[in-house]
Amino acid sequence: LAALERQVFDFLGYQWAPILANFLHIIIVILGLFGTIQYRPRYIVVYAIWTAIWVTWNIFIICFYLEVGGLSKDSELLTFNISRHQSWWSENGPGCVRKEASMSGIKGLDNHSYISVIGCALEYRYIEVMHSSFQILIALVGFVYACYVVSVFTEEEDSFDFIGGFDPFPLYHVNEKPTNLLFKQTYLLISPTGFSGMEG
Repeated sequence: LAALERQVFDFLGYQWAPILANFLHIIIVILGLFGTIQYRPRYIVVYAIWTAIWVTWNIFIICFYLEVGGLSKDSELLTFNISRHQSWWSENGPGCVRKEASMSGIKGLDNHSYISVIGCALEYRYIEVMHSSFQILIALVGFVYACYVVSVFTEEEDSFDFIGGFDPFPLYHVNEKPTNLLFKQTYLLISPTGFSGMEG
């Protein structure tokens, strides 16, 4: 649900790199849930590996918006240099007031408008950082849970194998008898002559 919520706001802001990352994340979360329900440890291992990649991605997003290591939040990196869009929260954050001013009279900028955003209670980059931090927290919890589930499934498989679950020649097997022979034995036990013979 948190990934879907984030996907919606990234779509609104035309953030193409996060959109692709969120889409992959949602697919692999579904795969992990399927693996848990269907007892498929391999799918859960794939999810656990992805959580490490997902944490790394969200750390990058935090560094991007906090402008760590030469990164700039005003760059077009997250939109693949296709557009100059920024985070949807940059104009629609809590308390933000969006104002447009005409650029007429300035050569080359006629019919354009300048958009200014004022009064934001919280700067948009901190909202994005909180989103990424929350995703990291969920991913760490998911990683621990995935490791636990894989260990439980592995123990169950080992114990099942110990009692001959996967042994092609099990130690304890039932000799198959023809159906008519079983029926004959049942008839002898139930018939009065059979009981009288047993009493004698």
